[in-house]
Amino acid sequence: MTPTDIPSGRSAAVPTPVPGDPRLARLSLNQKTVDSLGVADAIALCVTAGLRSIGLWREPVRAFGVVETAKLVADAGLRVSSLCRGGFFTSADEEHWAAALADNKRAIEEAATLGADCLVLVAGGLPPGSRDLPSARGRVAEAIGRLVPFARAHRVRLALEPMHPIYTADRGVCATLAEALDLAEHFPVQDVGVVVDSFHVWWDPQLAEQVHRAGDRIAGVQLADWITPLPPDALLSRGMLGDGHIDLRGFIELTGHAGYRGDVEVEIFNADVWSADPHEVVATIRRRYVQHVA
Repeated sequence: MTPTDIPSGRSAAVPTPVPGDPRLARLSLNQKTVDSLGVADAIALCVTAGLRSIGLWREPVRAFGVVETAKLVADAGLRVSSLCRGGFFTSADEEHWAAALADNKRAIEEAATLGADCLVLVAGGLPPGSRDLPSARGRVAEAIGRLVPFARAHRVRLALEPMHPIYTADRGVCATLAEALDLAEHFPVQDVGVVVDSFHVWWDPQLAEQVHRAGDRIAGVQLADWITPLPPDALLSRGMLGDGHIDLRGFIELTGHAGYRGDVEVEIFNADVWSADPHEVVATIRRRYVQHVA
């Protein structure tokens, strides 16, 4: 797969939308999609491309400086659609679990400084050597309960992201939107929401029902396509919009019917996309977003 704009066969390619095109008003660039760029260059690329929001990642933000990043975002007139990521709550070792809670509190403080719409939480996988999935899921629920008062005090919304079942063992024991909502609904809607990512949930036979159930708990929406065959590294298997099997327009319509009107991030983990010119990648995203989503 290459990030060039090759028609998928379902519809013809469209010209690259110009900055200011109203169809791009909700489009947000998740920083991981242009993984070679640091904070300053990613923000500059959003401005050049006419995008109005960006999803930031903690590691490059910390490298640049959290306060400095917040100022740069504000000066650029951008929104921060999300900060990725907190979570990884499943360790059975008390010391490691406490360290995870402390790190998530730092993430909450960073999200507050950045003015991020939400802090994305990835549950974490099974601890090394463990086969006890119920206990791992229980630790996720307990951790979120511990963090909610701290997040509320910092006016940060936690957003649990269910992950495709292929990642249950190593990254996300929360595998369905229903599971994520079962956890989130223990807390006020303004404190805990969910992230609905097309790559992770498109396959779910209950998707329409669960998106409707989510309603105001949808704190963020992310897009990537499901391509086949999957690349050897499952982590880097997200496809460019329109290159795979997901009805992306239908997916966005579902979230709209549920009441979501916020930013729509494109978050792609893919070695070919990462090795391409970031400006070309973003130009392709803008075309494909109009072609397959907006």
